[in-house]
Amino acid sequence: MPDMDILADQYLHYILVEKGLARKTITAYSRDIVRYLTFLKKNRIHGIEKTDTRIILQYLIHLRNQGLGTSSRARHLVTIRGFYAFLVQEKHIPKNHAKLVDLPKKHVMLPDVLSAAEVRNLLEAPVPKTPSGARDAAMLELLYAAGLRVSELIHLRLMDVNLEGCFLRVMGKGSKERIVPFGSYAKNKIDSYLETARPALLKGRISAYLFVARAGKPMTRQGFWKLLKKYAQKCGTLKRITPHTLRHSFATHLLEGGADLRTVQVMLGHVDISTTQIYTHVAQKHLREVHKKYHPRG
Repeated sequence: MPDMDILADQYLHYILVEKGLARKTITAYSRDIVRYLTFLKKNRIHGIEKTDTRIILQYLIHLRNQGLGTSSRARHLVTIRGFYAFLVQEKHIPKNHAKLVDLPKKHVMLPDVLSAAEVRNLLEAPVPKTPSGARDAAMLELLYAAGLRVSELIHLRLMDVNLEGCFLRVMGKGSKERIVPFGSYAKNKIDSYLETARPALLKGRISAYLFVARAGKPMTRQGFWKLLKKYAQKCGTLKRITPHTLRHSFATHLLEGGADLRTVQVMLGHVDISTTQIYTHVAQKHLREVHKKYHPRG
């Protein structure tokens, strides 16, 4: 049996090369495994074959005592499950003891969602008379129209956008590609931005990116956060608006309008439909409020 650290390196190489997971995900998995192996060594367990379900449960209790919340402990267990599954696959151990351990129960955290009117006010906040204003208007409109993550938005390239067909090619988490449609509002604002605003911002430079900032480089996440905060203050909403708020609103408004969960899952780029199901709670909450407000016996 190889050393535990060697097995961990083999697993991380496997999920990088074979699974194609994102670098950030690999880094998170690496931290989790190192923490688990450190726990084993401190408890004088120097071989992964000497672990069992009881040890894994002890580790989760240890994490709780260290102050880790439910979501963090669940993530650690998911990492350990994947590690053990790999070891079973490679015939280093006969059984995945982590499969017998249930994920810690967690409360469903409902994301903040804007109403259709609040979204409209936010999207109309930029003044498109200036090059940066036209760019900001197009960025906000597209973020909501396609339900993009902010990282996906700022890294969009010109070649990823089909204005005639009104769809985007998006590279999401784990280098997973998906095709997402967008509507006429976004198309019109992108057309306007590309016609005069983008050339004005580039000042003769060449860039492969759709949305450009200084020196033709893509906007940073921090830069987009700042402009979004500015427009949120301008439209006067009291809600805390983040880039993810528009993604949440996109999914919720689709479900409220009658879209099926599977379609929304594909457009959001969720691998697991359970991730998308959180939006059904938001939609159901909205429907209950509408029923209570408008039904004569509500």
